[in-house]
Formats: sequence, C-alpha cells, structure tokens
Amino acid sequence: MVSVLRKRAVIEALGELFEGEELKRALTGVDTIGDLTVIKIPRGWEGRGHEIGELLLSRLKNARGVFRQTAAASRGDKVRGVEWLAGEKETVTTYAEHGCVFKVDIAKVYFSPRLSYERLRVARLAKRGEVVVNMFAGVGTFSIVMAKRAGSQRIYSIDKNPEAFKYMAENVVINGMAGTVIPILGDAKEAVVGLRGVADRVLMPLPELALECLPYGLSCLKPRGWIHVYLHQQGGSRGAAVEECVTETRGRIEKVAEVHSISGRIVRSVGRRLYQVVVDAEVQRAGDYP
Repeated sequence: MVSVLRKRAVIEALGELFEGEELKRALTGVDTIGDLTVIKIPRGWEGRGHEIGELLLSRLKNARGVFRQTAAASRGDKVRGVEWLAGEKETVTTYAEHGCVFKVDIAKVYFSPRLSYERLRVARLAKRGEVVVNMFAGVGTFSIVMAKRAGSQRIYSIDKNPEAFKYMAENVVINGMAGTVIPILGDAKEAVVGLRGVADRVLMPLPELALECLPYGLSCLKPRGWIHVYLHQQGGSRGAAVEECVTETRGRIEKVAEVHSISGRIVRSVGRRLYQVVVDAEVQRAGDYP
C-alpha cells in the first residue's frame, strides 16, 4: 500500500519520465513492503526499468531497494517473480500493520500490503475465544492480526510453502502469539484432516484454490460457523462480480450445509475488469461432511 506522501513522491518522480495515461498506468502497480518498493512496469517500459528504479530510490524516503514484478503469483505457492532495479539487492524486509510486525522475503513468499484493510476487517468480525483455521496462511498475516485484535483462542495456520512456513513461525514468536497461532506446514487438503469440526471460523484467502478446497474448509467448521472465501471474478461491473461469486459459493455450500447468512464485497481490483471478491457465509452443516 502506498501512503499519501509516498504516492505523491512516486507521482513526482515518474512524472519526469511519463505523463498522462502512461503515468496512471505506472501508479496502479506500486507496492511498499517495509523498506522495499515493488513496481509493475507495463509492457514496453522494461528497457527503462533501472532508470525508473534509480529515480524512485532517490525520491522515496527510507526506500532501501526497488524491484519490479516480473510474473504474477503462481497457483499454490503464490510466489511472484521479482527483479532488482536499484538500491540494495536484499529481498528480506520487515513490514508493520495494525500493531503487528512481519518478516518477509518478497522473492520467496507471497505478500500483499494491499490486503491490510481486509485483514483488519476480518479480525473485527471475529469474536474473542474463537477457534480459527486459516487454510492458506502465507507468512501469518491474517492469522496474527486476528489473534492480536480479536483475542482468538487458537488459530491453526496452514501453508505448504516451506519458506512461508519458516517466516510464519518466526512472525508468531515476534508478535508474542506462540501457543495461540499454530503454524502447520503442509497441503491444506491434507492438513485439515485432523481439524474436522474444530473451528468457529475458516479463512480461505487463496482465490486460485478456494472453490476447489471449499469442501475441506467446510469440514473444519463446528456444527455452525463462518467461512470467508476469496475468489477472482473476471468481467462485468463490480456489483455483478460480487453477485456471481456469492451465487457460486452459495450453490457449493448448499450441497453439504445450510446457509444462514451470506454476503460479498470487492476486496480490490487485481487487473483490467478482474476483481478479488470475498464471500462471508455463516453456515449450519446438515450432517457429517464427506
């Protein structure tokens, strides 16, 4: 996420190289993660990458290194490719939000500061003493923010990327959440076998796998509980994107459970007419899940 002052500095810096619509395109892909800046460079600008990097480095206060995103996050591990442009080449940094601190390696794990508000929103929905299963936890951001802000009893925090697991375990200790947030290394489908029926709330913050793994997420819930399903929806208006995701999620849940309450919202735009949507559903299971 780019602060107001930092965004102004980025505008001023890139304004020396680009203008008009080109400048707008540049600003859609700037992320600040700790003291590192990651920028998406539109096709045709790659040859000026180091020039852009040096310019941003000179203008952004406390920026230690500038990188460009070379590839979108991949399915499963969700690690996006990055290329060094300027400053230090070290990709490990420390990021802070909502009273929590996270150590992260932007070259080895997926991390998005743009989900900061969503992490806080879900934490505010949670109740003190809840048991939570986070099926795609990354470096532990959703889990740790929820544990600190909501006072969860226990959060089982799963990820199959060994690097993400390593940083998650470290972040749990850094934030004083040992014993509350339980890091688990493994594929979510396999890891939840031992967590059937334990959770008041389940998080599924990986759009590429959420619908495929929905039955496994539902199996973690107590007879009644909440599930938060994150999806990508292409095309149409924002309202239509939410409606389609809610309809699809409701249909899949109703195969095994009763839906008591369901709603959706746009989390963010992730591309041209491509939206990330979250569906929040309170469900009552009809019986034992398969």
